[in-house]
Amino acid sequence: MHKIVEKRVLAPKVTLHKVFAPEIARARKPGQFVMLRICESGERFPLTIADADPQAGTITIISQEVGKSTALLASLNVGDYILDVAGPLGRPTHIEHFGTAVCVGGGIGIAPLYPIAKALRDCGNRVVSILGARTRELLILEKEMGEVSDEIHICTDDGSYGFKGFVSEKLAQLLAAGASADIVFAIGPVPMMKAVCSVTAEYGVRTVVSLNPIMVDGTGMCGGCRVSIGGETKFVCVDGPEFDGHQVDFDELMQRQRIYREFEERSCKLLSSISNLKQP
Repeated sequence: MHKIVEKRVLAPKVTLHKVFAPEIARARKPGQFVMLRICESGERFPLTIADADPQAGTITIISQEVGKSTALLASLNVGDYILDVAGPLGRPTHIEHFGTAVCVGGGIGIAPLYPIAKALRDCGNRVVSILGARTRELLILEKEMGEVSDEIHICTDDGSYGFKGFVSEKLAQLLAAGASADIVFAIGPVPMMKAVCSVTAEYGVRTVVSLNPIMVDGTGMCGGCRVSIGGETKFVCVDGPEFDGHQVDFDELMQRQRIYREFEERSCKLLSSISNLKQP
């Protein structure tokens, strides 16, 4: 059992929880994740560790309500408990002095990008961040990312804040203008990462993406998180979550992400019906 010690709503349907998990807080490295199970009858699902405080013994997880399990997590408040939090899992991000590192985050992908940007800056890199969201109210962690970036660019699909357009378009604009980029880290929706990789391939810039496919156990046993990387099958939970973006079969990944959509929609409707029955 892991106690929730802090909760904040960062944007509509996006919630931050600080969870007491001292062993994970001490061991975790940027890029790693945990597997959660809210209750005995709940499913296991992954969330990247967005931050950690080894002294306080807490880890920070940020979730977006997209299904039954993330809706249940969002309903938990300070003082509530999460039944299982297993981790840290996955291979940590390889951090070294690259020179100029461009960190591109879209939507909820900004959460796992933050500890990577922070570690890159601590290692002496010049960090340029490009953050995107559909609208200004959906943008998260702007202040935190600004604190670990030497340069920051904000993009919104509707133009309500910053550059009007996608993060991939802003990246292309910067590279076309001669901006330096020794490596790019991109995390966000699969179509976004695919678009970023198309841009960087044109300029020959090494690109690392963090994948978040369907995952059941997080130990490499179920095979649910398999992806094709350079024509070879890899398991995101043990071989990743980070891979060379230019080697990822994004089209296959997008197809696999849709496999259980019908079942997820059914579960969400059932959860909504139960919640309505409990209303006075």
